[in-house]
Amino acid sequence: MAQWRVPEFEEVRELGQGAQGRVVLARHKVRGTPVAIKYLTAGAAPEARDRFRDEARMLGRVDDPNVARLYRLVEHGDDLAIVMEAVDGVPFKEILRRHAPLEPEAALTVLKGSLLGLAAAHAAGVVHRDYKPANVIVPADGRSRLIDFGIAVVAGGASAEGTPLYMAPEQWRGEPATPATDVYAATCVFYEALTGRRPYGNGDRASIRAGHLGEAVPAEDVAEPLRPLIARGMAKDPADRPVSASAFVGHLDEVAGGAYGPDWESRGMRVLAGAAVALAALFPLAAAGLVPA
Repeated sequence: MAQWRVPEFEEVRELGQGAQGRVVLARHKVRGTPVAIKYLTAGAAPEARDRFRDEARMLGRVDDPNVARLYRLVEHGDDLAIVMEAVDGVPFKEILRRHAPLEPEAALTVLKGSLLGLAAAHAAGVVHRDYKPANVIVPADGRSRLIDFGIAVVAGGASAEGTPLYMAPEQWRGEPATPATDVYAATCVFYEALTGRRPYGNGDRASIRAGHLGEAVPAEDVAEPLRPLIARGMAKDPADRPVSASAFVGHLDEVAGGAYGPDWESRGMRVLAGAAVALAALFPLAAAGLVPA
């Protein structure tokens, strides 16, 4: 039996597939506008359907240039789809895989863009809970964009889900998720960008859990001017982290300007843009011959 599709769009190519469903690149049949459409797996359980609707609601609360935009949630009988902005760029995961460790200015630029996107989510009362390199897209201009609010929750909600490599101690303990939870994950990725390594290794779940819960924050592994950012952002107690992503941006700007000069961000953006363009074959819109409307 043919799978349902949002009728006014034609599918161009599949971008990814997982347990929850599949994401495709599509274009509007009349206007030609490119979009990304996430389809929930057919026959999904009621709990999965509720979570899918929650994802759309969470994404719909956030309106910021550092976050991929929601266009609409589509329901057709038992079928559900989320139509959202198609960001033409490369996952930060791919940049790290090929180029890490990055120059400090580039790592700082990604952290700042991510914190600005997270701050917009936090201002809307949303905690992402799954910040990781695969959920950050870097376009050709070097400005990072945050995607995938699939397990986002209202601030104060349960936090026992996430990607183990970047989960905050409170997530491992099943405590409420707060903006500080996202700050922790973003700082873990910042550490990875600077060193080429995950903060607590790539071992099994138990060893990773033990690292996040009990091992010292590895601030000494990075350049001295950046150690306070790692120490604060990855503090074990959420109360010892910056009170918000926006507050952390202010501290980051101060540290980066003092260590790398007033033009640090423009230099970092050029490095990221170069790394992204070198991987232009992975840009979904460019590969499909589409241009954003």
